[in-house]
Amino acid sequence: MLHTRTAWLRAAAPVAVLALALTACGGKKDASGSATGSGADAGKNAVDTVAKTDEKPTDPVGGGALESGQSGTGQFKEESGKITYEVVAQKVHVGTEDEAKKMVQDANGLVPATAYVKYTNKGPAVVKGLAKVANGTEIYADGQRGGMLIGAPDDLPGCQDPVDFDNWQVGESHVICQTYMVPKGARSLEVRWGDESAADPLVWKFADAG
Repeated sequence: MLHTRTAWLRAAAPVAVLALALTACGGKKDASGSATGSGADAGKNAVDTVAKTDEKPTDPVGGGALESGQSGTGQFKEESGKITYEVVAQKVHVGTEDEAKKMVQDANGLVPATAYVKYTNKGPAVVKGLAKVANGTEIYADGQRGGMLIGAPDDLPGCQDPVDFDNWQVGESHVICQTYMVPKGARSLEVRWGDESAADPLVWKFADAG
């Protein structure tokens, strides 16, 4: 489902860096890498590609394709050990070329795409320190991995910053966002999540990038 939202990006991010080329393939982000982004309030006519809000039963642990709103489970290595998470990509917010250019120089033909992903700690332990689970999230456009955005503020509405919850309790959920640059007009977007050691990521498919 597509709908229009204005003023999505709230503050300029001149230091934002496009970390990965659009043609990059394979591999995962460093554990320290962040991927949320923000830009100027000139973002008019931004587009949201939204998953269904009714979450469906969780799949068994492992990778694979999931339907909109369906959650899957997987393990991720945190500082406090391996944690099992229930994960669901709620939506992908797609911005405009103007927003992209305010975030990254020479971003012609690109738009920012932000994945809103909900993570629930299923145990066996409290996640102490800075949670890294969101580093397993990537965005693909037409089968190609987007360019990860580093250095932009973590202040998008509905997104939470992992620095704000350094003792993540079992059963507790948080929505953490990751922003990638993708080609404008991409026909399909995918949110993929998984630990580096996972054989197959969890995959959610969304509509086009506008």
